[in-house]
Amino acid sequence: MIGIVLAALSGLVWGVGDFAGGKASQRVDSKTVVVLSKAASIPLLLLFLVLMPTAPHAGALGWGAAAGALGMVGMMVFYRAMAGGAMTIVAPVSAVTTALLPVAAGLLSGERPGGLALAGAGCAIVAIGLVSLAPGGGAGLSVRLLGMALGAGVAFGLFFICLSAASDAAGGAAGMWPVLGAQVTAVVLGAPLLLRGPGAARPSGAPLRWLLTAGMLDMSANALYVLAVQRGDLSIIAPVASLYPVSTVLLAMLVDRERLRPVQLAGLGLAATALVLVAS
Repeated sequence: MIGIVLAALSGLVWGVGDFAGGKASQRVDSKTVVVLSKAASIPLLLLFLVLMPTAPHAGALGWGAAAGALGMVGMMVFYRAMAGGAMTIVAPVSAVTTALLPVAAGLLSGERPGGLALAGAGCAIVAIGLVSLAPGGGAGLSVRLLGMALGAGVAFGLFFICLSAASDAAGGAAGMWPVLGAQVTAVVLGAPLLLRGPGAARPSGAPLRWLLTAGMLDMSANALYVLAVQRGDLSIIAPVASLYPVSTVLLAMLVDRERLRPVQLAGLGLAATALVLVAS
């Protein structure tokens, strides 16, 4: 049960972090937001390492580094796909693929969760797709854009799988080392993108505050997810953690006064059903 709670918390925190990152990206280039937010979160991560000490483990660091690389690739592909239009298709395709891949990996590895838990995971996957549906039509969708949406979803799904593998490699005692590997790798891979790009304005004021908030929350969500997969099945933990669009959408409604579409309301209800089923 504690694994489900931690997974739900990680999804909640990820969603709030995504909202903060989105607010920062309204004024600052998205690549700058991604890289600088991850760099800014490293001091807090070092504090987590001190507060939750475990012995360094090469396997945990290695799998974490792989997760960080996949996460950066997924973000770049996803942003490019979203910029290409057809958000109403790109976002849910990517989100559902992200959730499906760890479920398949967990079941193939021998996990056998109960029927109610599996039904809850299925509800969560459908809910993710419904909540992620953006306003507007699917005009402009091409095979290339669809492939990019799937590619981003696969990268994000492998991110989840790698963090789970990091925990397995350390015998369930990986601590925060996988998160350190992921964050440092993401910064190392992302920094050249900023150096090669055109001179971007340095974030300050409200955009800087949103950027820092996004970084702290994203890293904290990663940490919560690592703790969750140490205490539960990947095939159940990952779909619950992937419900992060729920908190993003709710914040957009509360803060930006965006109106929810009926299909998104249905997704929110299905998400609540999913949490009840997996907790059963």
